Parts: sequence; structure tokens; C-alpha cells
Amino acid sequence: AMALSGVRVLELAGLAPAPLCGMILADFGAQVVRVDRLSQSAAASAHGDVQARGKRSLALDLKQPQGAAVLRPIMFYVLLNVNLNSLLMSFEGVMERLGLGPEVLLQENPRLIYARLTGFGQTGKYAKSAGHDINYLALSGVLSKLGRKNENPFPPVNLLADFAGGGVMCALGIVIALFERAKSGKGQVIDASMVEGVAYLSSFLWKSQNLGLWSQPRGENLLDSGAPFYETYRTSDGKFMAVGAIEPKFYNQLIKG
Repeated sequence: AMALSGVRVLELAGLAPAPLCGMILADFGAQVVRVDRLSQSAAASAHGDVQARGKRSLALDLKQPQGAAVLRPIMFYVLLNVNLNSLLMSFEGVMERLGLGPEVLLQENPRLIYARLTGFGQTGKYAKSAGHDINYLALSGVLSKLGRKNENPFPPVNLLADFAGGGVMCALGIVIALFERAKSGKGQVIDASMVEGVAYLSSFLWKSQNLGLWSQPRGENLLDSGAPFYETYRTSDGKFMAVGAIEPKFYNQLIKG
């Protein structure tokens, strides 16, 4: 049996990080039901919903009273089910307006794990602000470390904040909460902030500065294109070659080759 067999997750559909989180849980055996917005469902069908693997879905317009009326009994039926483990949130404020915030739901089901995945978290001056991966990278400080010498900082597409700091860290939080609940019998709220998630992932960058790995300006360090033996090079056929020969024995082989 898969590790998360018997775990039931209700995913309120969002962009990028929340679907990845739900897909990770589904990949390891959880039963994931995704609640789509009607417009989002149509867009997903048109462009291909690449993170829907292993999920069931239904589409509701939560802005209409009818949609909320349908959602509430479904939620409470599922949330009160003995096997239910997690509610994955990706958009803020909607649940509270529907009377389905964590305070209400945890009273109904104390074993519930209520995961909230946002850019800036639930508190602070940016909590209500919109943003994207590049904004979260900038605020975390990580963006200042990415880029070549004398060039602007640049993000590696939207992998770091959206997917690593958001989706993966949220999935980890849910799994840790499941483990803790096995001992305490109690659920909890997971507040997954992409700014804090990617800042946590970058701990090595800041903690290793005194080791000489990141003590120079951007683009002049060991792993950020500052070393000729850790770099990409254009080859004679117009393609590229990645070289990573940090250790002396590998560097010697590189020079010999």
C-alpha cells in the first residue's frame, strides 16, 4: 500500500504551488478531490491540467450563493468523514466568508489538518498583497544571489518560490502534521508562506558565507558562475555542456581531458 493510503485531501484549486502539493499527496496514495472554479475548470481543459494526476474534481462558482450552498454540505460530509486528513487551501478569504475558516472547521473536526498556502503568510504588511514567484524570491533575499557578475538578478523560471518553497514545503508540512497527529490525535493549521518557504530552503546560502562559498558579490562565487570548473560552455555544435568539477580529482580529470 502507498504511504498515504486512506488519507483524504480536499484541494481548493489554485495556480502552480497548490496543485503541485495536491499532486504530491496523490502520488503517494492520498485520495485528492479538487474543487475548481468554473472559469478555472474551462481554462484547465483548454490548456491541459498538468498537475491533476490522481485527483478527482468538481467545479463550483463560489461567488454565487448556489455554489457556496453546494460546497458546504459536501465539505462537512467529507470533513467529518473518519478518514479525512487534510484541507488544502490556496486562495485566501473565501473560506472565511463562507463560514468555513479553520476555527470553525477544527471545532467540527479536531483531527483536521488545515493547510493554507499563500505568498506572504497570514500576518504582516504584505499578507493581503498579490505576488508571483519573482516577488517572493525578491522579498526572501534569495533573488539577490541569482545571476552573473555585472548582470541583473534573474529567477530560475518559477521553480524556487512557487514549487519548492510553496508546493513541496506545504506537502512536507502536511505529512509532518499527519505524523504528529498519530501521536496526539489532534489536527492543526499549516501556514505555508512561499516567502518563508524559499527563505528556509536558502539557509545554506547565508550560513555558509563565512566558509568562503558566498562571500563575494553575485557571480563571483564557487557555485554561481564565478569558477571556471563549475560553469556552462557552448560547444562546437552549438549546444551546451555543463561542467561541475569541484573536487581536485575531478578537476584534474577535466584538465587532462
